[in-house]
Amino acid sequence: MSAEKSEWGLINKLLIGIAVGIGIGLLANEQIMAVVASFKYVIGQFIFYTIPFVIIAFIAPAITKLRHNANKMLGAGITIAYLSAVGAATLAYVSGLLIIPHLSVPTSVEGLRHLPDAAFTLNIPPVMSVMTALVTAIVIGVTALAAKATAVEKALNEFENMMMIVVKRMVIPVLPFFIATTFAGLAYEGTLTQQLPVFLKVVVLALLGHAVWLGVLYGIAGAVSGKNPLEVLKHYGPAYLTAVGTMSSAATLPIALSCARKSKVLSKETVDFMVPMGATIHLCGSVLTETFFCMVISLMLYGALPPVGTMAMFIVLFGIFAVGAPGVPGGTVMASMGIVVGVLGFDPAGVALLLAIFALQDSFGTACNVTGDGAITLMLEGMFNKNGELSAMSAEAAAIDAVEPAKA
Repeated sequence: MSAEKSEWGLINKLLIGIAVGIGIGLLANEQIMAVVASFKYVIGQFIFYTIPFVIIAFIAPAITKLRHNANKMLGAGITIAYLSAVGAATLAYVSGLLIIPHLSVPTSVEGLRHLPDAAFTLNIPPVMSVMTALVTAIVIGVTALAAKATAVEKALNEFENMMMIVVKRMVIPVLPFFIATTFAGLAYEGTLTQQLPVFLKVVVLALLGHAVWLGVLYGIAGAVSGKNPLEVLKHYGPAYLTAVGTMSSAATLPIALSCARKSKVLSKETVDFMVPMGATIHLCGSVLTETFFCMVISLMLYGALPPVGTMAMFIVLFGIFAVGAPGVPGGTVMASMGIVVGVLGFDPAGVALLLAIFALQDSFGTACNVTGDGAITLMLEGMFNKNGELSAMSAEAAAIDAVEPAKA
């Protein structure tokens, strides 16, 4: 009961942050927005500084606790994330063939008001990129397991506890303020009042696509695990809203971990392994949206939808690029620029329009990505922990850690 109250309390704070941010953005002058931009910059710097540490702190010890199942789970997680991206893109393509020819899509983007630069900046660069952190966590976890480095395993477990304190006491409390500053900027620029009505039809269709694909993912997860997928999905409200506000899977990671851990059908071992990895490699919502938007823009600017063969090549490659794309605002669309230009043949005008339309729903695509991670985690739960094997191995590892000091 207390967990549910805490969950709803966080949702209320996030909603208040969104409302306050929009109000400030609509009423503020340039000087006030410069101050708001300063707060956003500093808070954002701190949040993104912590993300690589969070990834290492949760994935590396999770791998050591998995023992012989680590490599299997890693391969399964990456494969499912890739198939999810390809499946989402395919859904968008098939839907686009049926819907887009019947839409009256606008052909221009209205200008936005310039957001003033931050009056004060404090640079706190991350010690490494998100992808570097993911690879580092995997390398440390796998090698520590292979070398039977019990001292390293114990240190990783302690590091995980340290970073959980950072998440609970430092990151989560400042997220509503970060979300408020984000929406203040969107409202001040005019994104919420000018662009959104212009492309409302397109964005709404993308959101419907997100809902359909999440339904597919959680349906498969329920079938694979034999457990009720709603027991995972119902806890993801705070993570969804945080993703809407931050537009970043990486920045949402602390909340996503907290939400997934509240589910009764997910083990701590599976959550700590897949949720951080999913924040980096699983971008199904962004892939679905961009595929749909690419088809719309192709019809708008070039007079026809891309040929089937071209789209098939785009989708196959896009799945790979999505796995490697950073889980940061705009990460998916920026990572895919090479195939957008090289495979689909977009010119600078097409690229600019894609970036503009994608930015309108980037937050919702991110929210779909994050929420979908819960489904993949449930799939892995059914594949590798159906009878509590991982929890037993984790307990065994903890017992070994407790015995080692006594031997010393």
